[in-house]
Amino acid sequence: MSTEGSAQDVQRYAQLGPSLINEIGKVLVGQENMVSRLLTGLLAGGHVLLEGLPGLAKTLTVRCLADAIDTGFSRIQFTPDMLPADVIGTEIFNPREGTYSVKKGPIFSNLVLADEINRAPAKVQAALLEAMQERQGTIGGKTYKMDEPFLVLATQNPIEQEGTYPLPEAQVDRFMMKVKVGYPTRDEERKVLDRMGGAAPEPHVNKVATPADIEGARRAVQQVFVDEKVRDYIVDLVRATRDPKGAGAADLEGMIEYGASPRASLWLLRGSKAHAFLQGRSYVTPHDVKTLAPDVLRHRVSLTYEAEAEGRTADQVIARILDSVLVP
Repeated sequence: MSTEGSAQDVQRYAQLGPSLINEIGKVLVGQENMVSRLLTGLLAGGHVLLEGLPGLAKTLTVRCLADAIDTGFSRIQFTPDMLPADVIGTEIFNPREGTYSVKKGPIFSNLVLADEINRAPAKVQAALLEAMQERQGTIGGKTYKMDEPFLVLATQNPIEQEGTYPLPEAQVDRFMMKVKVGYPTRDEERKVLDRMGGAAPEPHVNKVATPADIEGARRAVQQVFVDEKVRDYIVDLVRATRDPKGAGAADLEGMIEYGASPRASLWLLRGSKAHAFLQGRSYVTPHDVKTLAPDVLRHRVSLTYEAEAEGRTADQVIARILDSVLVP
């Protein structure tokens, strides 16, 4: 499609992002980065993993997003004693009629909040991640497709590792982004007290979008223009995680065990389109790519023991790569 056509599509759905942000802002104080990344994942069709300490409004944010969209929402609280059937569903036998009926699990919704995903055992994680990747679930040998839009927003705490089952690298790679959620500022925390600590009722989130709006916005995002030089820049960034010395970051040699896969390139492209759309643009700039790169790459870059011994983190390595790769 021409740049003019994509600009018209972006203009048509231009108010979707601001409308959702405004509604979520009625309840949520601060956390603009988390809200932006959730909307980016929603419009790009990619699942999002939120990592942060308890009490930072991760669950509240996802619930507000679901309330602002007139669509299905389910919450799964993961525990160590869960079974795959608790997520996907099962067949129930009716002894009177001698027949089986299908009872779909909570994964069969539109927006699915997977709370504390790292508390579920491996079989449950595998069932969830298979549904995320294939967008379908199998019950009693029959496959059922998920309704669109379908998005899994998972949370995990970086502390309290007792009784948890950390997601393997191959499974965490299914998430488009891993977003770190930090503490609010002093002023934001003061506003939380004023808004939530009184006798006044909590603000109500209105429904300002429909599944049809989301699907239309996703089609508009797909038409956002990406110049050849920006595409090359995305590939160069991802390849630099595999060969940092070749990208001019010789000091990172021996620091990276495994780099990001081509899946990272695809999500960085799609995410950059969604980010540009949310900014009201019909074209992607290198700044869009640099803004999303840490969230798309941090869970896909595995460091060596040497890097960990020196106190290096994936975010520090990615920041060094962003500094070393030439921006078009």
